Amino acid sequence: MQRIYAWLRAHPLWVDSVCTIPAFGLGVLQILSYEYGIVMSLWAYTIVVALSLGMALHRVRSRVATMLVVGAGVAQLLCDGTITFANYAMLVIVYTAAKSGPRWLSRAALAATVSAPAVLLVRFPHADGGTFRANLSASGFIVVLLAISWVLGDSMRTRRAFYAELIDRAARLEVERDQQARLAAAAERARIARELHDVVAHNVSVMVVQADGAAYAIDAAPDAAREALGTIAATGREALAEMRRLLGVLRSENDVETFVPQPGVDQLDELLTRVRGTGLTVDLHVEGRPVELSQGIGLTVYRIVQEALTNTRKHGGPGAGARVVLRYTGEDIELDVRDDGRGEAAPGDGMGHGLVGMNERVALFGGRLETGPYPAGGWRVHALLPTRPRTPALPGRP
Repeated sequence: MQRIYAWLRAHPLWVDSVCTIPAFGLGVLQILSYEYGIVMSLWAYTIVVALSLGMALHRVRSRVATMLVVGAGVAQLLCDGTITFANYAMLVIVYTAAKSGPRWLSRAALAATVSAPAVLLVRFPHADGGTFRANLSASGFIVVLLAISWVLGDSMRTRRAFYAELIDRAARLEVERDQQARLAAAAERARIARELHDVVAHNVSVMVVQADGAAYAIDAAPDAAREALGTIAATGREALAEMRRLLGVLRSENDVETFVPQPGVDQLDELLTRVRGTGLTVDLHVEGRPVELSQGIGLTVYRIVQEALTNTRKHGGPGAGARVVLRYTGEDIELDVRDDGRGEAAPGDGMGHGLVGMNERVALFGGRLETGPYPAGGWRVHALLPTRPRTPALPGRP
């Protein structure tokens, strides 16, 4: 059926021409039943043809169709005023003018719905041998039909304008949503850059302290100085690795904060203790052999757990609990946060950007993130991160 409707919409001239055939045929038969002379018959046939052409062209050539129908109506007033089945075209033209014509044409069609039958009644008060009262009733019936056609057309115009406004509003909302997502991503990258800046600053501070110690001990305790130099080298490599992940996002000149280490995996117990204090039941399970993580990756794990549990508190519903699994698999660390809350049925206000921040953090270190409702119920956040940072790709670049 969709193909049929699509074909009908794509070929309006064919559809309207087929619909015109009954009115044209009945109009011709009606003229044949009258005892007209040759001249009047030619006039009558010309009027029927003009009305039929107007009805067939009303969607593809609306102005030409309007001129044909108006001209045919004037010709009827000049002749004997006989109304045929072809005059159905006037209803079609009034509808088309009200639906898709300019406003002045729509108003003119509305005025014609009253004036045209009135002029016809004044011009031929006893048409077809009827009484004035009978013709007055017929004129009133014609006015009602024309008025209904105009009202339907004007309603269709209003409906189309309403739909067009909805489409335009949806397009603007989509643009605004994309802009908000880009702004949220930029803000999250800036926040990550500040945190990484703090990590690097802490590493540099450690290097400075170790270098000062090595300078004092280089003569008295060469072994201690050598160990300090090794620590400086390891710390410097880690600082350089973190610096490469700043993604070119510069710290604000007015953003002055204390350079302190950010939380990591070791602080998860403290985080869960605070979360339990809010009434949320949460368990932590560590699997595999723990390895030392860089501060950037440890911070990412901490923030993902923090954001996931925050979402559970906000959307999980009363009585919801969560389970945090930290799994070391050698070269990777797997994080799984799962709750037993309302899952997909949870209401959302659309104002948060927690998932955007998680994706940004994981992408920085070449990991993967999966979020969504769990088949057994609740919500799941699953992240896979390398234990050692891989070279990240800038967002939007291969």
